[in-house]
Amino acid sequence: MTASRRTALVTGSGRNIGRAIALDLARDGVNVIVNGSTSREPCEETAAMVRDLGVEAEVMMCDVGDKAALDALAAAAIERFGRVDILINNVAIRPVTPFLECTEDDWQRVFDVNLNAPRRFAERFLPGMIEAGWGRIVNFSGMNAMKGHLNRPHVSTSKHGVLGLTRTLAVEFGPNGVTANLVSPGPIKSERDDPDFEAHIAKTISSNPTRRQGTPEEVSAAVRLLCSDAGAYINGQLIQVNGGAALTA
Repeated sequence: MTASRRTALVTGSGRNIGRAIALDLARDGVNVIVNGSTSREPCEETAAMVRDLGVEAEVMMCDVGDKAALDALAAAAIERFGRVDILINNVAIRPVTPFLECTEDDWQRVFDVNLNAPRRFAERFLPGMIEAGWGRIVNFSGMNAMKGHLNRPHVSTSKHGVLGLTRTLAVEFGPNGVTANLVSPGPIKSERDDPDFEAHIAKTISSNPTRRQGTPEEVSAAVRLLCSDAGAYINGQLIQVNGGAALTA
């Protein structure tokens, strides 16, 4: 690890919000571990953009819902950089499954990605943060997930669990110089393979006080502050980046 540089792991950083966060952290001189689960090419593109900003980047592919794969990634990250100072748990899955049709396997899969992965990564990286006396953990939720999402009971429940996890980490590790916060974005314009979802997001514009969708860069701006030295007194908070949509929902 470069002595003067911190290192971040940003899950789901091949595109959209994850990529924007990776680039903003790179602009602040942070080395970045770029992560994706299936498509390596966009992750390599993100890594190249990060390197162009003068810091180191490493692509580490991993299905974060697979404990063995997650453990291997965490070990590789520590071996490569010495420790991970900034943990951004951006990736999540949001399958549509009505409650009475949700199987144990359906439920467990969502929890493994959305809640257990942030917990496991925190377990792996917190010792290094504590030793350094500095660390940042940023978890992610979503506006609909936090208020109760129709036909996505496992998503909403897991995201509420992430809020509890975040606040617990904030209380327990704040004395060690480690902060933990939760960011809840959206509606955010993004590259998606689901045109129906894009159509749904577009409909929210009329009820949003800003009359527009947000951008990944606007979400990243909040994360960038939380991960900075200037953001050290923001801890255990739920930060909504939605243009005020929660006020009219």
